[in-house]
Amino acid sequence: MNYFEFFSLPRHLYLDVPALEKQFYVLSRKLHPDRFAGKPPAEQEAALAQSSLLNDAYRTLKDPIARTQYLLTLEGVQLEEQSKSATDAARTSGEQKKQIVPPELLEEVFELNMQLAEMRANKQMGEDEPELRRELMTAKDAFDEKMVQAQEDLEALWRKWDAALEANDEPAKLAARDAMVTLLNKRSYLRNLVRDVNEALE
Repeated sequence: MNYFEFFSLPRHLYLDVPALEKQFYVLSRKLHPDRFAGKPPAEQEAALAQSSLLNDAYRTLKDPIARTQYLLTLEGVQLEEQSKSATDAARTSGEQKKQIVPPELLEEVFELNMQLAEMRANKQMGEDEPELRRELMTAKDAFDEKMVQAQEDLEALWRKWDAALEANDEPAKLAARDAMVTLLNKRSYLRNLVRDVNEALE
């Protein structure tokens, strides 16, 4: 049973979160381990498994980005570059996680990487270059704006997905799905850039 089915919900990306929360608390009380204390071990284990599933489902569905990523996995898409498995694999091997640079950001990313390398070199030598710091702050502001835009674009795609699902329009669903994959990858990449700049500016 997937998380949407667990809460008897359609695979929509716009959800009534307060209603979801209310349902979560009702089910939490119903599945609480204390209610099964006197039951046979098999029933206790089943209740514990259901309770665990409930918590995972609620945590995923209440967060719009986690909900989108989860829905995409149900649709057969694995956001490998940003996935936990890719992160864990990179951490284990000591290699840097491969990230796909969104084509429209290539030039800005190249420029930013040069500035970051310069900033790190200055830090090692104990130097501070105010002009470079200003340039990095400007770059960070630009990437922050792009993050906001990516979020707005993603929300528009949620509406398209929900409408396509309601209309049972398979081509529109596929178009929305593929666009969401591209946007989530871009959003993740931008978030990492902002983090790199913040670290360099510390």
